[in-house]
Amino acid sequence: MSEPDSIAVVLSTLPDDERAAAIARALVDDGVAACVNLVPGVRSIYRWEGAVADDREQLAIIKTRRDRVDALVARLRELHPYQVPEAIVLPVAGGHAPYLAWVAQSVR
Repeated sequence: MSEPDSIAVVLSTLPDDERAAAIARALVDDGVAACVNLVPGVRSIYRWEGAVADDREQLAIIKTRRDRVDALVARLRELHPYQVPEAIVLPVAGGHAPYLAWVAQSVR
């Protein structure tokens, strides 16, 4: 299960540091993610409910197995404070084989 096409990266934006860390820990603790990188200082400019919003957020880069993406997104939706949380799924086309194997083994 460590072929590149068995791994996915899910991107999501999260609010403040404390809540982002709690969500990241829960995803890893629940076994739906092997690792979550939190990138602070993301500035998101977007249209919401007819107005342009400009917010500071964190970008979560979440590594998982493709067969667990649905479970990960469902759990992210449960934990996320936003009405419409971002969940963009990117397939992995390649990578360092031992790392990909670790991701596959770390996700339950």
